[in-house]
Amino acid sequence: QSSINQGMGNLVKAARLISTGLLATCLAIAASASTATSPNNSLVQIESGRIQGAVVEDVLAFKGIPFAAPPVGNLRWRSPQPVSPWAGIRSATQYGNDCMQVPAPRDAAPPGTTPAEDCLVLNVWRPVQLEPGVKLPVVVWIHGGAFVNGGSSTSIYDGSEIARQGVIFVSFNYRLGRFGFFAHPALRAEGSPAIANYAFLDQLAALQWVQRNIVAFDGNPSQVTVMGESAGGISVMHLLTWSAARNLFHRAIVLSGGGRNYLFPVRRLRAFTRTQPSAEESGIQFARSLGIRDTGTVGLAALRALPATQIAGDLNMSTLLQRSPTYTGGPIQDGQIVTSTPGTLLQQGDATPVPILIGSTTQDLPAILPPLNNPLAYFGAEAAKAQTLYNPDGQVQPLDLVLQIGADISMHEPARFVAQQMTTAGQPAWLYRFGYVAQFLRPQIRTAAHASELPFLFGTLSARYGSAVTSEDQAAGQIFRSYLVNFIKTGNPNGNRLPLWPRFNVMRSQLMLFTPNQGAIVQTDPWKERLDLVERATNSPAAASNTAN
Repeated sequence: QSSINQGMGNLVKAARLISTGLLATCLAIAASASTATSPNNSLVQIESGRIQGAVVEDVLAFKGIPFAAPPVGNLRWRSPQPVSPWAGIRSATQYGNDCMQVPAPRDAAPPGTTPAEDCLVLNVWRPVQLEPGVKLPVVVWIHGGAFVNGGSSTSIYDGSEIARQGVIFVSFNYRLGRFGFFAHPALRAEGSPAIANYAFLDQLAALQWVQRNIVAFDGNPSQVTVMGESAGGISVMHLLTWSAARNLFHRAIVLSGGGRNYLFPVRRLRAFTRTQPSAEESGIQFARSLGIRDTGTVGLAALRALPATQIAGDLNMSTLLQRSPTYTGGPIQDGQIVTSTPGTLLQQGDATPVPILIGSTTQDLPAILPPLNNPLAYFGAEAAKAQTLYNPDGQVQPLDLVLQIGADISMHEPARFVAQQMTTAGQPAWLYRFGYVAQFLRPQIRTAAHASELPFLFGTLSARYGSAVTSEDQAAGQIFRSYLVNFIKTGNPNGNRLPLWPRFNVMRSQLMLFTPNQGAIVQTDPWKERLDLVERATNSPAAASNTAN
């Protein structure tokens, strides 16, 4: 425990060094340069130097800005380090590399650049024209991809349309796979306070960069919303319940990010469980698979000398299902960054007190599954009632039943759980379910798949569907986007000419439904009885043993 406390103290000291001292002078320069040096403000001074962005129509974009030193060589598996300042003007008109990964087949949001280990960069979009003295609200986007895929360069995540609504939009990369989540005895022996969850430290560093630099882009560092989908949504839930991230953001949006847990079986750093080896054991197995057996400085040097392609291996969203014994699968319970599940910390009152907007899609990801041979067994003594709610006429196919129950366990009920917990803690919460399907996909597809809401949110439908996009699709995206932009601006999704979206009420259990044919409508959750059943089963002592994960 004392070593953990000492490690956390070192992390705090490092954060203070980043935000004070010599960099305070740079911050003052950045603040004074916000009215800046060219007619369209495309030349900006930030703490590490001057950057030149590019204007496209009415939006000014800055891309590929380093927010931490390249995590390569001896900085592999270390906490993010400060950027080395540069002389002259750095071009910020092209995306930097997405983080090292093996692209997944049929990925709806594939990386737009060549993945590489040197990837800790971010992007900023803002309107070209601003009233003098105005500081705009900021939203920071965290991409998904199961912590093994994704990046900020994909065309679907272009921030232009959201920026046009009067918002500073920021996106960034964070380390993935074994680069982002890795443990090995040699790392612990090295004495670094960061020993496992490097991806979360990258996210923290990006938010700290926003606090120090966003004024230079005419953003308001006291009005920051953190928003993420899938693994990005899980990350928002982690940030919401991680004390180190407190005061770095002021609102939270979680899209299909669960809410009770990390949606992946979380390994403990050194301890085995009944079903899981320790994270360090996975690291040992990985090293041995490449002929590295030493667990001290020699072994660590050999691991850091490996080519990035060998670290990445074959990990992606497809192979992740095979549960490689040489990869932890995602976040690691290390006792300092990941101490428990977000759900447990919420129930303990340990969440940052901010407004939250949270939801899922109608056919969301079943990351946690009930027993495959008898999915209704998940509900224990209430299996018969589950039969009447999920399969009353016995016509639902076994696989469909597993997936439907799995989505309720993974996404739909946890989103409601988070809304309940935040409301109980005195914070406003808004709950939604996105069910709109692009017109050309109907009637073959009737429900909204995981991540299908993203091109509607970003206004990038053409990048996803090309010429098949209809005016009705565009209108549905405008409504969804308007609610979220209103929330980013004010902490409340409501605004002019939009149907009223009431705050979540534990007793009424209402939510906003984004429907294919009726637009945005508020009603009592039509799946309430199902989710009540899932809630009771999830809270039962036997819940962990009643899943296939």
